[in-house]
Amino acid sequence: MKAKDFDQQFDDGADITPSLDVSKAKRALQTQKRVNVDFPTWMIDSLDREASKLGVTRQSVIKIWLAERLEATASKVPLQPPRTGAAHR
Repeated sequence: MKAKDFDQQFDDGADITPSLDVSKAKRALQTQKRVNVDFPTWMIDSLDREASKLGVTRQSVIKIWLAERLEATASKVPLQPPRTGAAHR
């Protein structure tokens, strides 16, 4: 199919998914790279409690919190102050 025809179908609101080859599709900036990080035991315990409370994995909590911090830093939005009562040793 020519690009002009494809564009016209899209503009007309037609279902163009049969015309797409998604077998090699990738999400931009979503390539994974494994890293190893050592955490103190108290951090692992805190992460596990939070993960259990949220019903997600420890890795998910770490990813979410890092993403929030990086987005806040990129947009220069101040982060919420740390919660009081957090056990830091």
